[in-house]
Amino acid sequence: MDAYLIEFLGMLVRWLHVIAGIAWIGSSFYFIWLDHSLEAPPLESDTAKKGVAGELWAVHGGGFYNPQKYAVAPAHLPGKAPLV
Repeated sequence: MDAYLIEFLGMLVRWLHVIAGIAWIGSSFYFIWLDHSLEAPPLESDTAKKGVAGELWAVHGGGFYNPQKYAVAPAHLPGKAPLV
């Protein structure tokens, strides 16, 4: 019985490793695409004055997303969200 359990755990660890590798590669491709898709905001816009170096509008699952990339850390970082 112990041999079956050890063999099953070994197989489980191998499959988790494969799935983690696929997720790692997928997220790498996503962030490479995201970095290449960012567009600089107009110089006179409020987002450019906040230090935003690039932004992107995207639609997924019926929601609208606006990721923004800052060239350097903004002067004011948001605090922790309160626990509900």
